[in-house]
Amino acid sequence: MSNWLLIICCGLITFLTRFSMIALLKREMFNDRIREILSFVPSAIFPAIIFPAIFLDNSGDFQLENNPKIMASIIAMLIGIVSKNIIATIISGLASYWFLIFVV
Repeated sequence: MSNWLLIICCGLITFLTRFSMIALLKREMFNDRIREILSFVPSAIFPAIIFPAIFLDNSGDFQLENNPKIMASIIAMLIGIVSKNIIATIISGLASYWFLIFVV
């Protein structure tokens, strides 16, 4: 089996397993309390995804000093709070990170 066929098969299996849960569950199955609890899931998972990318170096050690990712993430967070626009947040985070590593 070629690598591309393997990648495509893995992608299809992943998509179908995730899509089946979305397609099978109906909105009427959840009451308002469950919907409210589920609305907090993305905001609870996102920091767990972002934290290692910002605070850990390549060896997995905690890095606070001379870490431009922390300053870029703070700038992106402030832009996101003010603008409430995800594209502006992403662009400001990338631009500030690149400015900090290439210019400063």
